[in-house]
Amino acid sequence: MRRFSRIFGRGLGGALLLILGIWIGLSLYFQIAAPLVSFFYGCLAACCLGGLRMIWRGHLGRAFGLSAVVLAVWALWWQGIAPQEDRNWMAEVSRGVTSEPGSDGLVRVRNIRDFRWSSPTEAVERWYDLEVQPEQITSVDLIMSVWDSPNIAHTLVSFGFADGRHIAFSGEIRREVGEEFSALGGFFKRFELVLIAADERDIVHLRTDARGESVSLYPVEMGPAQRAALFQAFLDYGNALAEEPRWYHTLWTNCTTMPYRLVRGIAEGLVFDLRVILSGRLPGYLYDLGVLPGAGTVPLAELKARAALPPSPVDGLSSQDYSWLLRQGWRD
Repeated sequence: MRRFSRIFGRGLGGALLLILGIWIGLSLYFQIAAPLVSFFYGCLAACCLGGLRMIWRGHLGRAFGLSAVVLAVWALWWQGIAPQEDRNWMAEVSRGVTSEPGSDGLVRVRNIRDFRWSSPTEAVERWYDLEVQPEQITSVDLIMSVWDSPNIAHTLVSFGFADGRHIAFSGEIRREVGEEFSALGGFFKRFELVLIAADERDIVHLRTDARGESVSLYPVEMGPAQRAALFQAFLDYGNALAEEPRWYHTLWTNCTTMPYRLVRGIAEGLVFDLRVILSGRLPGYLYDLGVLPGAGTVPLAELKARAALPPSPVDGLSSQDYSWLLRQGWRD
């Protein structure tokens, strides 16, 4: 029994050391460019091999001490990596939404994106500012876009105003020119977070037509005070990002978990559900919460069918007309 305990302890210690080495190795890969990263890989490999040798010989205390030193050095370096505001950003994420008090009690929303996409990567660029009255918000919609696994979706929240305008918010990675998205890199401070405010002719059309993704729109039942409070929460978050940049995180700070936290701030008693992480299943969560139209009386499958958005051209359509067409399935 004693021999088994020793073998088990050494095996567990070795496994933990390898996990630590892999984690640190990945952080080096996403933060340090070649060829310098090779030097640090060599140092890390030497430490791991030395630690494994100590564990194999039964010197667990020494192995623990070596691991603690390596972890402390890594932690000091890791904490010093701060998100930045002034990189060479891709055009579509070059401006995050901000806001300020406007005239006559209105709110001026700055940097609303209104691109016209001719392909997934090419667009005519346009940004505009708009003064709005949060008390005139008449609807809140969840817009979901699936491009690969049905369990994962990009989530947008769109606010409709009494004049027919809509402003959609989207939390996104802030890619630099020439940079590609990596879900794994999102665990290792690879991307900053940006909150985009956009016209639906831009951000929905990009996904339904230019990218050919599966897009759905779900009206969310909220009271007037909650709608206004949530809209202001998005604007406050955008202002906070402009003042202090933050990292995107694949699991904890992404396009779904970020708005979920904002909703939780205005909705008492909201319970976390795994479907917030598995964002493609989010409609089922909202259905169970009873905030989708007909929840509890109309089958979820029927609501999903009504929510599906077909490709739709934007040529010749005003912002209001395009948004009206998007919601046609909920008026039939």
